[in-house]
Amino acid sequence: MIADTKNLLSFWQQQLENWLEQHHTETDGAHDIAHFRRVWKTARTLNQDEGAQGDDLVLLAAAYLHDIISLPKNHPDRHLSSRLAAKEAAVILLELDFPQEKIPAVAHAIEAHSFSANLPAETWEAKLLQDADRMEALGAIGLARVFYTSGRMEREMFDPYDPLAKHRQLDDMQFALDHFFVKLYKVADTMQTAAGKKMAEQRREYLEAYVTQLLSEL
Repeated sequence: MIADTKNLLSFWQQQLENWLEQHHTETDGAHDIAHFRRVWKTARTLNQDEGAQGDDLVLLAAAYLHDIISLPKNHPDRHLSSRLAAKEAAVILLELDFPQEKIPAVAHAIEAHSFSANLPAETWEAKLLQDADRMEALGAIGLARVFYTSGRMEREMFDPYDPLAKHRQLDDMQFALDHFFVKLYKVADTMQTAAGKKMAEQRREYLEAYVTQLLSEL
């Protein structure tokens, strides 16, 4: 049975990767196939740590398709991205002959994963996907992604005169470092699972150590 499960997951992972390589033209390195792979790996790890309460096949499909539609962070309809992605994912999975009885669970997990959508995660798969995706905002990956994304949006790295915003309002639309305080540190507090909370706390500590080092160099 274990071998059958592994073979099933390997089959569908390859099917999804093949589809993405042919159709996913996203040039944002923060939302590429490598991101989908990491989210799947993290979601599965968290699921195992939580006693395998979630359906791995649902998690796999949700992880690979959760950002199939991802509007830019400064887009006025950014908060609708996860809903649009869920609908598109359902269409894709039907085309691929994915087990139809699992598609609603995949769609819900995708809808609820988004920070900006602010939708409750009502299933284990949704909680695990949400934790795994938000983990990407923390630790070394989170550090790389925040400066990569800020660079693409032509934001400054930090305010050289007041990096901690002691005498101004935080503004992560202008300064990348401000995003740590506006959002990233808070992400760790939104984890839905015990395993996610433990991992997120470790990764938040990494970001805090980085900021301490940055300030010492400044």
